Amino acid sequence: MSDVKDESHDNAIEAQRAKSGFWFSEDLAPGVKIECILKRILHSSTSPYQKIDVVETYFGKTLVTDGKTQSSQFDEFVYHESLVHPSLLKCALLAGNDKQKGATPRSIFIGGGGELATAREVLRHKSVERLVMVDLDKDVTDVCREHLPEWGGDAIATDPRMELIFGDAHEYLMNTQEKFDVIIMDISDPIEAGPGIALYTKEFYQHALTCLNAPHGVFVTQAGTADPIPHAHTEDHQVDTSCFGPINNTLLEVFDCVFPYSANVPCFGGDWGFVMAFQAPEGTEASDEKTKVALEWRTPSQEVIDGLISDRIQDELGHYDGITHTSMFALTKPLRKSLTRDTRIMTKDNPIFMY
Repeated sequence: MSDVKDESHDNAIEAQRAKSGFWFSEDLAPGVKIECILKRILHSSTSPYQKIDVVETYFGKTLVTDGKTQSSQFDEFVYHESLVHPSLLKCALLAGNDKQKGATPRSIFIGGGGELATAREVLRHKSVERLVMVDLDKDVTDVCREHLPEWGGDAIATDPRMELIFGDAHEYLMNTQEKFDVIIMDISDPIEAGPGIALYTKEFYQHALTCLNAPHGVFVTQAGTADPIPHAHTEDHQVDTSCFGPINNTLLEVFDCVFPYSANVPCFGGDWGFVMAFQAPEGTEASDEKTKVALEWRTPSQEVIDGLISDRIQDELGHYDGITHTSMFALTKPLRKSLTRDTRIMTKDNPIFMY
C-alpha cells in the first residue's frame, strides 16, 4: 500500500516540476508572444550569419534562427506545400497542358530554402528536370540534414536534378544568364539588418521577371504574417508591421497578375502570407480579361486542381488539394480591406521591415 502512495506522490512531484520547466518564447507582434514548454535542445550553434537552434516543443522538432521559428515537425508541410505547389501548377496551366502534357515546369530556382523541404516539394513534380537552390548559410542546411532529415535530408540534397549552391541568392540571380519556369523565394523575413531585405524590393522583382521563361514563368515568395483580422499595429506605419501588403503592392508594380494568399501555420502563431505573380497571357491586355484570368485561378474547380495534382505530383500531399486551394486564395474581408488601404512600395532606397 505504501508503495502505491509513494508512486502517486512521485508522480505529483514530477507534474509540479513540469509546470516550472524551461519555456521557448517567441515574439509574434508588439505585445504578443507564443510560449511552449521546451522539451529538449537538440542543437545550438552560431553561423557567420545567424544563431541556429533545433529544439523540441509542443510542435515537435523545430528549427529556430535568431529566435524566430522557421518550421516545425507538426506543420512544416503546410508552409512548404503552400509555397510550392500553387505556383508550379499555375506554370503548367500557362504553358498549356494540351501541347506538351507533363513537360512544364522543367526548371526551378529556389532562393533560400535551407531546410531542404521546399526542394523536397519541388522535386515531387514529375516534370522537373533542373532545380537550382541558392542559400546563404551552409550551416543551416548541414544542421537540418543531421537533425531534421524528415524535411528532406540527404536524399534531397544529393538528388541529381538539384544543384545546391551556398551563396547570395540575390547576387546569383543578378548575374545568371539562365532562365527558369518558376522562381521561389523561401527567404528570411525582411527584418532590419537581416540578409533578405534586398530580395523584396521593386528593383529585384523587375530583374527576377527577366529571369523567367516567357510566357509561362511564375514567381512566388513567402510574405510574412497575414492575419485574417489585421491588428491596428499592422497599419500603424510608425512601428514595425506586417509586410504582406507592401510585398503584394511591390509585385503589382512589376507583374500583370498578382495573387496574395494565405495558410494557417500553427507554429507561426496564425495565418502566413504568400504572393504569387506572373504575366498575363498574350491577348489578355484588357483589364476585364486580366480579371478573368485572376478569377479562374482564385476559384478553379476542385476537379481541376485535384486532376493536376494526380497527373503531376508524386506521393500524396498532406495539405494542398482542390478544396484547400480555394480556401487559401479566399482572403477574409478585413484582410482584403487592409490590403486595399495599404499603398506602400518596397524599394532599395525605401525598404520596409516587418516585426
